[in-house]
Parts: sequence; C-alpha cells; structure tokens
Amino acid sequence: MTLKFVKMHGCGNDYIYIDCLSGQYEGFFSAPGKKEAVSQQLSDRHFGVGGDGLVLICPSDRADAQMRMFNADGSEGNMCGNAIRCVAKYLFDTGKVPKNRIRIDTKSGVKILDLTVRDGKMVAARVDMGPPRLSPAQLPAALPGDSIIDRPVTVEGREYRLTCVSMGNPHCVSFGGDPGGLDLPVLGGALERSAFFPEGVNAEFAQVLSPTALRMRVWERGSGETLACGTGACAVAVAAVLNGFCQRDTDIVVSLPGGDLTVRYTGETVYLTGPAEWVFAGECNWEEGDDNP
Repeated sequence: MTLKFVKMHGCGNDYIYIDCLSGQYEGFFSAPGKKEAVSQQLSDRHFGVGGDGLVLICPSDRADAQMRMFNADGSEGNMCGNAIRCVAKYLFDTGKVPKNRIRIDTKSGVKILDLTVRDGKMVAARVDMGPPRLSPAQLPAALPGDSIIDRPVTVEGREYRLTCVSMGNPHCVSFGGDPGGLDLPVLGGALERSAFFPEGVNAEFAQVLSPTALRMRVWERGSGETLACGTGACAVAVAAVLNGFCQRDTDIVVSLPGGDLTVRYTGETVYLTGPAEWVFAGECNWEEGDDNP
C-alpha cells in the first residue's frame, strides 16, 4: 500500500497528515490496530517520517471534514489545537474547502476556524475551542471537589500545586519560575502516569511573565515533550485567569519552545490563534508485517 502524506506543523507541533476524504484508504485503515500502528511507525524520528503523531483527514456528515489524531505511541487523542489549524490549511490550500470559515469535526465536537489568508494561502487561524471543563469528573481526575484550582497534590514524593482544565484533552497546570531548566521527562512523566489521572494527563509547567504573557513547556500524554500544544496553551491561559494572574476576555500570548500562540478566555469560550505551516509532501510504501515502511 502506498500512503501519500503531508507533513505540517503549528509552532513546531508536527504531525503527518493523510487525506482520507475520497475513501481510498478506507479498507486499509479499517483493519484492527492499523491506524495505531501507522502512527507509531511513521512518527518515529529515526525510522519513519518523524512527527508528534498521525492525523487522518476524513469525511464528516456534520462539518467540512473530520480530524482523527493519533499520538506517537498510537493512542488516539480527542483534540489538538495545532493540528486542527493544519487540517484547515490543507483543506483551504488544496481547494477542497475554499472558505475562510471552516468547520472541522473532532472527538471533542465540531470546531469553527476563521482563517487568515495571504496570497491565496492560509497562514493562520483562530479556533473557537469551546468552553473549558473544570470538574474532576470531566477530565477525569480522581480528586474531590467541583474544581481543582491551585490544589496541592503529591505525586511520587513531590508536591505540585495543580490547576486542572479539560480543553477536550485533560491538562494539569503548575505555575512557577522559568520552566526551561526543568527535567520534564521526570516531572511530566510522573504526572501523566499518576493514579490521580486514570486516563493520563497532559502536564504544563508555566511561568507568568506579565498579565498578558505566559511561558510554558508541555509534556503530552502519549507523545512526551512537544514544542507546542494548542489545547495546553489554552489550559494554561484559563488556569492563569482562574488563579488571578490574567484577566478574562484579554489576549494572552503564550510562549512555547516552538513559538507563540494567542489565547483569549472570554469566560464562556476559549479562542486560540496561531500559525500553520506546510513542510513537505511525500509517500511511503507500507508492507504488511513490515516494521519499517
């Protein structure tokens, strides 16, 4: 099977995108475990294409297209704020959906994107990410209370003060100093596998630079550290508002290792604005039983 793909990224959060709109791969990906295996294989940065995961662009009966995203370990994610902008770029730039407002179906619901277009190409988009979910049951998190805001939690002998936010994916945010020197595999990995988060969690370590500027690093469940995380940036901005560091209905610039994203939490919904970039297109031959396509 020859798989045609496009490599794209949003602030360095890179995925491998496969166009499934015409149904040409329907039989291939319908085999049990196939999507997960392809994501694992192609995401490998030494023996595959390299990326934070795989995104399938599929038909939808309630939106312009559907996005299914899989992490580098093969697990399926619910939502990705950076990947969804890249899906919109692919749809617009290829002429498949030539509209400045695009609706994309995800496991976290239909998201609306308003595109910024320059010279006939999409360069950025604002995504209505929907309202944050704060109750432990919605994350899920095995912690008491109606919400988790600046809650002291001990994991593997270390105390964290966590604010937990679901933006379609579960996030726990810890504020402190410059996160640049943190041992993220140790700290983030401990939180991801903690019994407090039965389905895993994305862990963000953030620094408040000003009432309108934050710095963060992220450990994503199923992928490890990534250069950017759209839902994570939203969670950090929401957490900053809930902790009194930032104001509602204000643009907050969130700086990540891969670049800057802008988040606005109105109190009712969260808007995420950022770039999307096309890296290259290619194809690979996938042989049954071949561990290195």
